[in-house]
Amino acid sequence: MRRASFFYYGGAVAMAVAGYLFIARTSLQAQQSSTLKVGGNDIGGVVISNNGPEAGVWVIAETTDLPTRYIKEVVTDDSGRYLIPDLPKARYTVWARGYGLVDTPKVQCERGFRACWSPGSTVDLKPNLAPDKKAASQYYP
Repeated sequence: MRRASFFYYGGAVAMAVAGYLFIARTSLQAQQSSTLKVGGNDIGGVVISNNGPEAGVWVIAETTDLPTRYIKEVVTDDSGRYLIPDLPKARYTVWARGYGLVDTPKVQCERGFRACWSPGSTVDLKPNLAPDKKAASQYYP
């Protein structure tokens, strides 16, 4: 009887360990291979300065083509990625703004006009670093 219970519990423990290792390995691969999925009604990309990807930077999309002025803002993740989802059909001005950075040049996007409206393509923004703390407070008070 003891031998049967040993194999029963030993097998259960082995299965639990194998399951844990499989799940941990699968989630690690998913994190490493995750890419930004940009749909036809979205604008997405990466904000990268001279220091590399910028986390916590605001990315703004603005249009006056609709009956009222429309602005949508998002914040970049730890890898500098952003996604502005579900935008109504219009022309948009897109730029990034953050502490210690000079605003990026404003990019004009329109469906069918620029690649940012093709599903899966991205708009990467490249801000410059502010030259010093005093200048940084002037760029983004």
